[in-house]
Amino acid sequence: MKKIITAAVMFLLVNSPAFAAGGIDVFLSNLNIQAQADMAGFSARVSAQFGVPLLNVQAAIRVADNPADAFMFFQLGEMSQKPYEEVVQVYQTQKGQGWGVIAKNLGIKPGSPEFHALKNGDLALSGVPGGKGAGSGKDKGKGKGKGKKHNK
Repeated sequence: MKKIITAAVMFLLVNSPAFAAGGIDVFLSNLNIQAQADMAGFSARVSAQFGVPLLNVQAAIRVADNPADAFMFFQLGEMSQKPYEEVVQVYQTQKGQGWGVIAKNLGIKPGSPEFHALKNGDLALSGVPGGKGAGSGKDKGKGKGKGKKHNK
């Protein structure tokens, strides 16, 4: 029964106008659905992707309002190069203001590739160390010459 409800909710999310718009809210909503369907698998993927012990992930989930927020502790920690515990402290004092404000307070600059990835929901829980995340391709496409031919 739980799988049927989860499938129905996923169908509605994917076919809703909000999904077409994308963004961090849709990403986090979908992540919460995945976590509720398989909390052990969710926790293991977060642990593997961010290279943190499973016990730390479980502690983060207990502190967070929902599992997706726990994922964001580790994601923003990676983006800001700060320990997830520091992200948790900022979250606890400013969670009502949104992830953008939390990111800014952690030193992630508006306009940066990381900030854009955050706002667009261009994040992923791949479960692979160093997996797709914000800023993962920021050095691509910047070759020398910028379109000039180098024939002599």
